[in-house]
Parts: sequence; C-alpha cells; structure tokens
Amino acid sequence: MCGIVGYVGDKPVVPLILEGLQRLEYRGYDSAGIAVGDGSGRIELRRASGKLRNLEQVVRESPLNGTYGIGHTRWATHGRPTEENAHPHRDCKGEVVVVHNGIVENYLTLKRALAAEGHRFVTETDTEIIAHLVEKELAANGPGKVPSLEEAVRRALQQVKGVFAVAVISSKDPNKIVAARNGPPAVIGLGEKEFFVASDIPAILFHTRDMVFLADGDMAVLTPAGARFLDFDGREIRREVQRVTWDPIQAQKGGYKHFMLKEIYEQPQALRDTTLGRVSLETGRVVLDDWDFTEEDFRGFQQIKIVAMGTSYYAGLVGKFLLERLARIPVEVDYGSEFRYRDPIVGPESLTVVITQSGETADTLAAQRESKLKGSKTLAICNVVGSMVTREATGTLYTHAGPEIGVASTKAFTSQMTALFLLALHLAQVRGRVSPEESLSLVQELARLPGRIEAVLSRNAEIEKLARKFFRSRNFLYLGRGIHYPIALEGALKLKELSYIHGEGYPAGEMKHGPIALIDEDMPVVVIATSDPSSETSRLGYEKVLSNIKEVKARSGVVIALVTEGDRDARESADHVIEIPAIGELLSPVLEIVPLQLLAYHIAVRRGCDVDQPRNLAKSVTVE
Repeated sequence: MCGIVGYVGDKPVVPLILEGLQRLEYRGYDSAGIAVGDGSGRIELRRASGKLRNLEQVVRESPLNGTYGIGHTRWATHGRPTEENAHPHRDCKGEVVVVHNGIVENYLTLKRALAAEGHRFVTETDTEIIAHLVEKELAANGPGKVPSLEEAVRRALQQVKGVFAVAVISSKDPNKIVAARNGPPAVIGLGEKEFFVASDIPAILFHTRDMVFLADGDMAVLTPAGARFLDFDGREIRREVQRVTWDPIQAQKGGYKHFMLKEIYEQPQALRDTTLGRVSLETGRVVLDDWDFTEEDFRGFQQIKIVAMGTSYYAGLVGKFLLERLARIPVEVDYGSEFRYRDPIVGPESLTVVITQSGETADTLAAQRESKLKGSKTLAICNVVGSMVTREATGTLYTHAGPEIGVASTKAFTSQMTALFLLALHLAQVRGRVSPEESLSLVQELARLPGRIEAVLSRNAEIEKLARKFFRSRNFLYLGRGIHYPIALEGALKLKELSYIHGEGYPAGEMKHGPIALIDEDMPVVVIATSDPSSETSRLGYEKVLSNIKEVKARSGVVIALVTEGDRDARESADHVIEIPAIGELLSPVLEIVPLQLLAYHIAVRRGCDVDQPRNLAKSVTVE
C-alpha cells in the first residue's frame, strides 16, 4: 500500500527520496509528499494530490534542501485523497513530522483526548494523531528535559492500537530518523555513513544491498553515525543484516513499454530460477531441505491448509489439485481474510501453507499466526527474502522470481504454481506415493516448461490482434474444468484488474447453473480447452468442455478457445483460437495463464488504462 522512504547522510536528500518514491509507485497511491530537515531546527514540507509528477512540480516551483528527510506515497484510508490529507503530517508546533502506513484503530478516542488538551487538527487522517502524540511526549518531561526522539516515539506508539509502519523526524532532535513497525513492512538500508528506511526493497536497492527487515515491535534509530535497533520497551536489540542479491536493473523496464509486459516475458527465467538446484534430471528427486521440517513431519501430516489472497489464492487452488493428485493428502484452500474468523479446525496434524508474493500480506500473516496458535507448522511460499511471513514460518520455499513491480501479478503467480508443483512432488516422494519413473517423467516435463512458455510468448502479435477485436467488450466469461478452473478465475481477474472490464471465471460445469443466462452475441467466452491424451481425467474434462463450447455457440456467444497445438475438434466450434504447446496436465496451468495475461494486457493498453498501476489497487495489501 503506502510507500515510505527516508534518508539521513551526506547526499542531496530531495532527489534521493523522490527517486525512491518513484520506485514505489507500483504499490498504488493517490497523493504524495516529502519533508526535509536541514539540521538547524527547521523542517519544510511539500505535498500534492494525484501522481508523483505533481509533487515533483511543487518541489521545482518551491525548492527545499536538507540533510535528512522522509517521503510518502499515500493510498487513502482515513480521509479523501487531497493535498491536505497527503503525508507527511505535522504536530501543532510544526516540530514533529510523521509518515505512516497502516491504520490507527483508536484514532477517534486519541483525537478527542488530545483535542481536550488543546491540540488542533487540520486533516481527516488517523496519521496526524501520531504526530501529536509524539509532540506531547517530547514535552512530557518539562522544560529543559526533552527526551530523545526515539523515546518520545516509543511512548507515543504504546498508546496506539492498530497496525503501522512509521518514520518520524523532529526539529528538536535533528539529523535523526526513527522508524517503527507493527504490521506493515519496514526495511532499513545500511550504507557508508548513510542510512535509509523504506517500505519495500526497490526504493533503496540502487543505494545499498545490505538490509535489516524490522519485525513487529521493532524500532530503528538512524543518524549519520549509524543505525541502532530497539524494541517497544526501549531495550537495545540485534537484528541480522541480510544481503539482497537482486540486480537493481531488474527493477527497470529494460526496453519494455510497461513493467508488466517485461515481467510476463521474464517468466521462463523466473521458473528456471525457482527450479534451480531443487530437482535432479537424472533421478527425478526433488530436494527441499532449507527448513526445519523433517521427512517424518511430511509423512505425519494428515491434512494441508493453504491460505492466500488474490492471485496467490488461485495459485493455492492449483496447488490443491497438485497435492491431492500426487501426494494423496486432503487439502483445503482458504482466503486469508476469512480463515481466522471461522475458528478453523487445524492442529499439529496439519501443515499450513501460506502463499504471498511480498511476505507482508496482512490477512495471510494473520492466518499464519492463527494456525501457529493452534499448533500447526507453517510453510511459506514467498518471493521476498526476510519478509515477515518467512521469518514466522517453520520453513520457506522461495520462488526466486525477482522483483515484481507491476501491481497485477504475473511471474510471481507462475513461480508460485511451480513451487507448489515441487512441494507436491516432494511430498509424494517422501510419502511413497509416486514411483521413481513417474518422478523422473514429471521433472523432465518441468524442465521443458520454460521453453514452452517462450513459444507462447512468440505468439504475442497474434494475441494482440485478438485484443483489438474485443477491447470494447463490456463483459467476459472464462470457463475451465478441473485443474484449469483456477486459471479461468485468474484470467478473469487479470482482465478486471487491468482493463476495468467485468470478467467472471467459472467452473465449466457451472455454466448451465446461472451464467448461461448472460450469453449472447456481445459476450466473449474464453474457454480453456487444452488436453493431455495421457491423462484419463484430462480426456474426460476435454470432452465436457467441447460440449460447453457448443452450448455457448447455440446461444450466439463468441468463443475464444485456448487449445493444445494440433487440436481440431475445439477449433471447428470456436470463433477464435489461441494455441499453446502440448504439456502434461499437472503443469498445464502454468502455461495456460501466459496467453491470458497477454490478452488482458493488450486489451487494457488499447483502452488506455494504466497497466502497471491500475486504479484503486495496491501491490501489497498490508492492512486488513
């Protein structure tokens, strides 16, 4: 959600913070601001509603300079997206300035109490409360006994209920930034006589690779002399420094028109990286041992709970098919936002798998903690090393997809499905559910997958041509059976996210139970009609999908069929066909989503939509 960048050091602070905010634009925002202190007891603010370019124009017209500062891109929660409500926020005296990601749940109670004491508020936000609380604590010891900024922040935050990541500066304690976390992510960058705080790695990766990821209840105190870490009781703590190996250039567009298109084309390499070192092409064995699980653990689990949100949830639905088919263990898939509100039946006999690209998704993290409280071990499938979900998991299966800047997930999704395939095959091997010959065949099929994705990408021009036919449509229906059904859901979600066209995904067998009423000559119906002749379930599903296509055509619907190369039966009935290379049923979802990503992308571009930053969306939803 909101983006935070802070810097203290000897470089020009304004361009550095604005650059960091640019690298966080993918998180989604509707206003932006910057505050800079010059060490002489003065802090200046500049803010603007709308895109970051509006703030940059304000700064050009009214320059500011300093030695330290904080910046913010806001995604509105409390209060409209106006310049007045944009962060940073001040206290009454203008001595304390705060940027904040999260929600202060008791802000009304605190606001009434502070107002009764004479504090004046000028915004609709909950964040302004934090600035006033810090101001109050700075004055709490009386004249001549001003506490340090970190002590005032610590006392203030102890009064706050909710989730937050904050960065605070004060003219009373200059050349210092105090950062704190309780929920949303906060990362500290360590440089040579310069230090950074940010809400995500890309903001500061061009300046340092050495990062400290704050845990809940952590504070960081940054000055030109160094970085210290405290807990909310004021005790000094140690935090591990992690070296981030991402290439900063990966976070640039690299000649592509949009980050999303670049990331679609990065999927073959992302899958290779996810698989690298984890499988043997000679024996078919899958090696996943970088965690605190034992083979006895995996043999003992009686059920698996998969918890995720958004696109990661659809990856989890594919994972259910993979785990049940290969490992023969029952699997339930839950939305993280619903999981802990239904008192789920989970315990030591359960493995809880949490899937999240960022590792900071609030609902998924809350579900993970609920499972742990009930005695379940948790396994994270995640892309970000050191994120909160990974730190709290019994073990992590990293996807190694690299930074994903586009808000709509692409390579993270296909990498998650690949990781789930590896997990399912590993569990099947440990539990004796798959033969060495079957394992070797599946691993060899996995090794061929990146090349087949490259073959699909080579047909980009065909898909773009198809998009030109349908970009004015108002509704789409997506249908799939069995393991293909989650791809219908994800295909529809991509269309909605990017183009703002209404799209719905359904199990193909559900079409006659309602959605068929919507079908007419203006309704494009995308049908996933691929087949794997070696699989009985695939053959049966394919035959049923052919019947669905005929039912759509009988009602004048327009069919766009996703088919296996060489298919004749589906081609005869469909109006338009997208061919993909033949692949085994269990890996087919990873291949099928790629042309649907491209279709949604090109439709959105034709409609003039902001592909990388769709309206109202954030890359990582770090508050409930």
